[in-house]
Amino acid sequence: MIHHSPERDLLAVAARWADPTGWPVPLRFDAAERWYARLAADDDHEVWALSWLPGQGTDLHDHGGSAGAFRVVAGTLTEETVAAGRLRPRLLPAGAGRRFGARHVHQVTNRGTTPAVSVHVYRPALRRMTRYHLLDGRLRVAEVAEAGRSW
Repeated sequence: MIHHSPERDLLAVAARWADPTGWPVPLRFDAAERWYARLAADDDHEVWALSWLPGQGTDLHDHGGSAGAFRVVAGTLTEETVAAGRLRPRLLPAGAGRRFGARHVHQVTNRGTTPAVSVHVYRPALRRMTRYHLLDGRLRVAEVAEAGRSW
């Protein structure tokens, strides 16, 4: 376990982890699904790396009450959030980042033609994530995933 002093700005933490050559695990890409690995954890937060080949993405999901931030390290990702019953896209190129609160629901996808890499930080550590479907302008729970069982 790597320990860092607590830092309030999770986006700044993500920026500190933006260089894959300093990661404790080698960066990988997986043709079957998004690759992810936990890079660090302490009492205050945890840090994850994700790689995204073109077309790979997440379902609509929350972070089980954890606040967080993510930074795009390479490539471009599209984050979609729900507003007025519809998905609203936001392009995030390399170097861009995003903070979010404990009730944030989004989906993230690599809609580009090149691989993408991102670093995600959560406070507190992820214990559960709820996946949703957007039906008739409303979020409907599809699944509740638990850490240690679902990822």
